[in-house]
Amino acid sequence: MVASAFFRIGVLVAILASAGLARAEASAQFRVRLDTTKGAIVIEVHRDWAPHGADRFYDLVRRGCYDDSRFFRVVAGKWAQFGIAGDPHVARRWRAETIPDDPPKAPNVAGAAAFAVANGRTTQVFINLADNSGTLDAQGFAPFGRIVEGMDVVEALVNDPRGTGLIAFLTIG
Repeated sequence: MVASAFFRIGVLVAILASAGLARAEASAQFRVRLDTTKGAIVIEVHRDWAPHGADRFYDLVRRGCYDDSRFFRVVAGKWAQFGIAGDPHVARRWRAETIPDDPPKAPNVAGAAAFAVANGRTTQVFINLADNSGTLDAQGFAPFGRIVEGMDVVEALVNDPRGTGLIAFLTIG
């Protein structure tokens, strides 16, 4: 079942990427569900916290960029990071597509989601596992959302010896 699901997702990603979907402005607030091998995680996105970040996240989810990707950098007590597309062609396409940084309006506390790589944000997102506001806010990392369901799932990634939880697909709701 898993292999066939990944195949369908891969085909969907290819179709969406080739369709050249127009970028869209996200609504003021929306939720995205990440279905992982560890369970579901729901991110509530607030456009007023980081408009560029919210719009980019919405666009990437809509295009299927995160489908079949992994949490690839999990640091206990710090963050869990995902956002490199499972399809290398899709990942390569987005590598140079940066967005401007948003000024931080919400703190990088446990459960806050923000784009990684200040002054060069593309697709990589991290979820804070602890209060990192003392360092990350000053460095310009602007949260665009927060975990409203599944923080226990995010924390379980730390105990995975491989440090990964495959993201099967994301949905906007």
